[in-house]
Amino acid sequence: MVSLLENPGAYAIAASIAMFGGALGTAWAQASIGSSIMGVIAERPEDTFKLIIYMALPELIVLLGFVVAFLLFGEIGKATAVAAAPVA
Repeated sequence: MVSLLENPGAYAIAASIAMFGGALGTAWAQASIGSSIMGVIAERPEDTFKLIIYMALPELIVLLGFVVAFLLFGEIGKATAVAAAPVA
């Protein structure tokens, strides 16, 4: 008998939550950072490069969510093999 957490559908749902959470967190962070950066660039244009780096940092959240989702999708094949295995 396959438990609920070894079900391939559970891995797919977990992967989608990882991607959604990462994208939502990044959007929230970039919304507040972006508006602040535009105000600082208007006052001090010489700091533009340093501020663009701050704008790019939240993208790591999406990349980490993608990596987690990719690893979970790799587990779907293993879970399918476990589900299809004959019960002794």
